[in-house]
Amino acid sequence: MQRFILMLLTAFLAPATAWASSTTPNMEGPALFGIPLDFMLFALVLLGVALFHNNTLQVAVTGVTTIIIYKLIFTGFKHGDGLTGLALHFQHEWVILTNLLCLLMGFALLSNHFEHSKVPDILPRFLPGGWVGNFILLILIFVLSSFLDNIAAALIGGTIAKSVFRNKVHIGYLAAIVAASNAGGAGSVVGDTTTTMMWIAGISPLAVLHAYAGAFAALLIFGIPASIQQDKHCAINSDIPADIKVDGLRVALVAFILVMAISVNTFINVKFNEISDTFPFIGVAVWIAILVSAPIRSPDWKLLPDTFKGSIFLLSLVVCASLMPVEKLPAASWATALGLGYVSAVFDNIPLTALAIKQGGYDWGVLAYSVGFGGSMIWFGSSAGVALSNMFHEAKSVGQWLKHGWHVAVAYTIGFFIMLTLVGWHPTADRYHQGTNGHPTTPVEMTAPAPH
Repeated sequence: MQRFILMLLTAFLAPATAWASSTTPNMEGPALFGIPLDFMLFALVLLGVALFHNNTLQVAVTGVTTIIIYKLIFTGFKHGDGLTGLALHFQHEWVILTNLLCLLMGFALLSNHFEHSKVPDILPRFLPGGWVGNFILLILIFVLSSFLDNIAAALIGGTIAKSVFRNKVHIGYLAAIVAASNAGGAGSVVGDTTTTMMWIAGISPLAVLHAYAGAFAALLIFGIPASIQQDKHCAINSDIPADIKVDGLRVALVAFILVMAISVNTFINVKFNEISDTFPFIGVAVWIAILVSAPIRSPDWKLLPDTFKGSIFLLSLVVCASLMPVEKLPAASWATALGLGYVSAVFDNIPLTALAIKQGGYDWGVLAYSVGFGGSMIWFGSSAGVALSNMFHEAKSVGQWLKHGWHVAVAYTIGFFIMLTLVGWHPTADRYHQGTNGHPTTPVEMTAPAPH
């Protein structure tokens, strides 16, 4: 697979290779139909990720290496040419990348703490019978995802569903589990990798909170049909052993780690904003909390090797996005944000979010909803979908997912316009100057009419 991707990338570059010998870096690079070749290469990488799910790490690393080589030969980098320009680029990006790596790995241990607390095991006790119980399970997944990673929430929900439905889970309901985990994380900076990236970049947690205006509406729109589908397919069974005991210390540790992360990041951004880009404060804070609490309840350190591989995959895509000439992208608008949601169903939402953050000019809550929830429309459109499909292999069918999970696409679209109607479109030119309501404190707010 790696060789195939390399052959595609090489073939794509071949027509411009001869041109490189007569040009110098830091100039306009080759373009196809007016689209810079940088974006073509980026699209190839995302296409490779979409097509070759068993080799995503290799595809991502091959892609970022190819793009770096291309920019060394053709265009140079934003901060200079050649290896010096590349070094300066990473000098500007290392804090964001380090923070993201620390949070991805730290939140994996955090989720494991919560899973071993036995809280997920007792949740089915509170589920009534019929489709209402199925819907309440989706609500629980939604809530879990607001403070746990959406991948963890989807896997916990899938595990519960597998038990209470005796391994007979409808594909439409699987799509709803993924959608609930993604919708629940859309308005929380600790609930989804995309919103965590915004937080790391200096965007206020309050600036993404109004994503829940669309997410709550979407939950109703896809949750009720999916719950009815599941009830007809297999009724709920909520008989849970009575001897299960919650580990209160693990629950307390989850709260401690989250409070530590949020407190440190808020303090640095409010009191010392000028140094927030100089050191990965939030990532270090999370790991200090994990290490300090380890003697009380040891995390499952065996998770780290696989988590590290997954993190390198995501970081490779983020680096690819950081190398793109974002000044050539379409202007940020509510229509662009809507479109990004549909695109994220096919291409990974992590690099799309990185591009949008670098470009700026978005309403961050609207963007959080789009890139966070939009990927639910196809099983490989989000990391939560890929993770859950590894548990339920029958879900790895685009046709079946779209046929039985049609309500997710409908919910995304309707939820988007409900959100715009309720909260409007408030784009921010500078992501580092936002008031307590998530809107700009300086005259940088751009206006655009929200559709009705």
